[in-house]
Amino acid sequence: MNEIIIDLEKIDLVVLFGSNNRKLYKIREYFPDLKLVARGNKLKVIGNKDKILFFENKFQSFIDHIYQYNRLTINQIERLIMEDEKKVLENKDDVILHGTDGKLIKARTVNQRKIVSNIRKNDLLFAIGPAGTGKTYTAVALSVKALKSKEVKRIILTRPAVEAGENLGFLPGDLKEKLDPYMQPLYDALIDMLPSEKLKDYLEQGIIQIAPLAFMRGRTLDKAFVILDEAQNATESQMKMFLTRMGMSAKFVITGDETQIDLPSKQKSGLVQAKEKLEKIEGVSFVFLDEKDVIRHKLVKKIIKAYK
Repeated sequence: MNEIIIDLEKIDLVVLFGSNNRKLYKIREYFPDLKLVARGNKLKVIGNKDKILFFENKFQSFIDHIYQYNRLTINQIERLIMEDEKKVLENKDDVILHGTDGKLIKARTVNQRKIVSNIRKNDLLFAIGPAGTGKTYTAVALSVKALKSKEVKRIILTRPAVEAGENLGFLPGDLKEKLDPYMQPLYDALIDMLPSEKLKDYLEQGIIQIAPLAFMRGRTLDKAFVILDEAQNATESQMKMFLTRMGMSAKFVITGDETQIDLPSKQKSGLVQAKEKLEKIEGVSFVFLDEKDVIRHKLVKKIIKAYK
């Protein structure tokens, strides 16, 4: 048996181990062959030499994460253990932009950071994963950043108007009034990132456009950051139509969840088809998110696992 002692004097132990050592218990679950004894500002690790070395590397990544972000969640601990995040942690540009009231809009997980880095390299990106993983929010933040830095002249946010168990026809009002509630998640994201008056001006001037997918037909989208949300509900023909709208100096991000397809059972999702046809094309990025990227209530992660 081998033994090492790690000095934690400069680390906030509540951030590292959690209240009542909740995070320490989680760490122990991932290293059952090692004995971890926390006493004061020291952590004693007892076990096989190779396993201690592996633990040391992972534990250092926890500390690096705290130094960089001043936080460490159980989700992040799991991700750090399961993946090599060293290169990601070296990238300190995780703040996408400053939102309203000084709110920092950040990429908070490995896969969200992959979205940020991949959209720099490629003009077409697919972000696929379950609800709550920040796909749309991250994409909207990137679009606002691109607009503010004058990389694009406009933002276009679109969704297929598929009725998820509800009938839009029975909602009151004209077409816009019927569709506005359906588009609300996109408005909600923008409200976090732009002052209300500025957002209102952008919407009135058409600098930011929010519209159903069907309204994209016949358009060529130049110098624009375009997001197709809920893409799992786009038909194959709609997806092809949308992708071929791509003009010069445009960025396209497609987000969707393959487990929440609301199309008729005999109709194949355009998102599924696009993944099959485009995954190996150079210049197209795919980022796959999972329950470890969930940043909503901790129960959401457990719900996603239960429904797998």
